[in-house]
Order: sequence, then structure tokens, then C-alpha cells
Amino acid sequence: MSIVIEKVESATPALAEFLVAHHAELEHTAPAESRHALVFERLLRPGVRLFAGFVDGRPAATGALAAVAEGHEEIKSMRTDPALRGRGLGRSMLAFLLADAEARGISRVSLETGSAEFFVPARAMYAAAGFRECGPFGTYLPDPYSTFMTLELAAASRAPRPRAR
Repeated sequence: MSIVIEKVESATPALAEFLVAHHAELEHTAPAESRHALVFERLLRPGVRLFAGFVDGRPAATGALAAVAEGHEEIKSMRTDPALRGRGLGRSMLAFLLADAEARGISRVSLETGSAEFFVPARAMYAAAGFRECGPFGTYLPDPYSTFMTLELAAASRAPRPRAR
């Protein structure tokens, strides 16, 4: 299955619908104050780089990088269409995000994901890419519903990375 990853510069109805579904999917995983997915409008603000992966012209995956501090960014809004999970699209998006960050001189990438059973596949994917659990970063506070992970890019294993067009 081939994915085409592009930087998102503006909203489209299909992409907005894809991200609304992301929020709906997360509703059952934690109380509202412990869900940290950004709404679409915030993903288009300065300091955030949103990417979408398309399969046959339809949104199939998303991922974003948001500034935390100098040389440190956070992965946000990672999602793969539930009908397409398990086919490597999430790994492709993650590799793309890491390559994008590294190419811009970012040395550390962190993320917050859920601690619930629902997030086991995501945590396993991040661990396989070299992420390790860490404490809260940026403005996060300790939260039993959150798992925090980080990766120093200099120590990251290298894999082939798709290019945005």
C-alpha cells in the first residue's frame, strides 16, 4: 500500500472530518482534561507542522510536529484510518516526521499518548522506533492517563523515509 505524505497548509473538508473522527475515537480513553489531541484549527497555527498521508487520494494518516523548546518538538495528532491499521501507514508517518525534524536540526522529539489499553499498539510502535518513556515535558503535568515518551534523534535508528511532495 502506497502512501503519499504532504504538508497541510489549509483545511479541507475530508481532512477536517478525519481529525474530528480522531477526537471521537479518543473520547472513551480518558476524561476530557486528560485528552491532549489538538483540534484542527490549532494544528494549522504557527509553530505546528501538520502532515497528512493519502492513499488513493483520501486521508489515511496524520501526524504533526509542534515546537516545545529550542531543538525539541512534540509529535501531535498521530492517527491512521482504523480500516487501514496494521499496514505500516503509522510507521511511515512516524519515519517521515522524524526525518522532517532531523532535517531542520531538531535534536529531541517527544510525545504524549494515552496509558489505556487502546494505546498499546501506538506505544509499541513508538518504542520500536527508539522512543523511551520519560517524565512530563513542556507544559504537561503528571497524569495517570498519559504516557510520555522521548527520542534523541542523534541516537535514533535510521530507516528509509518517504518524501513529501
